[in-house]
Amino acid sequence: MTDASSGFLAGRAALVTGGSRGIGLATAEALRAEGADVLVCGRSRPALDQARSRLEAAPGPGRVAAVAADVRRHDEAQRLVAAAVEALGRLDILVNNAGVGRFAPIGELSVDAWVETIETNLSGVFYCCRAAVPAMKRGGGGWIVNVSSLAGKHPFAGGVAYCASKAGLNALTESLMQDVRREGIRVSCVLPGSVNTGFGGGRPSPEMDWKLAAEDVARAVVDLLRHPARSLPSRVELRPSTPRK
Repeated sequence: MTDASSGFLAGRAALVTGGSRGIGLATAEALRAEGADVLVCGRSRPALDQARSRLEAAPGPGRVAAVAADVRRHDEAQRLVAAAVEALGRLDILVNNAGVGRFAPIGELSVDAWVETIETNLSGVFYCCRAAVPAMKRGGGGWIVNVSSLAGKHPFAGGVAYCASKAGLNALTESLMQDVRREGIRVSCVLPGSVNTGFGGGRPSPEMDWKLAAEDVARAVVDLLRHPARSLPSRVELRPSTPRK
């Protein structure tokens, strides 16, 4: 990456779902540092207010906005995209990061946990993409980056809902990429391994420093956006360099 002061995203508008913490917030910060106007969404208004304050205090010339929305609902996803276009004037970048992790053997996994996981990690992405594509077409193109997981390729015990949702997300991403690639919209998927965030009910800690940092995933997203229009890196896998044994 070149120096962040280059501002190669100046004049671009980005929407980051799940942007109030973790990977989403780190990605919003990275996009804004490169000059983009950024709108973040989440379900918690207090968390969003904190995220907005942090983004406004961070380096970067771009505008900042925050909208409370539940991407599991089609109408709210549509409202969210419309709000992003209204607040920022256009929509060039959509980062679908909102996600949940509910982990248990199938006999112990509640139906509600299954539905929440699939609706957030898979249906929510579909709803946001479906709403965003027309706006991007009107603007002449754009980027959609879906934050998936290596769990979508490597299922594990206790991950029946999460792994299924991410495997579906990988397939959705690759199909969507082929649907819109001739419309000037490039679609890619980032598949991180273990990330040191509060995802899944845990907390970031020094003992977990062997894991990826949220900023590592954010950098992968920004690096994708740097690629020239002639190239389409459609899938990026990101692993800790030295995983715990």
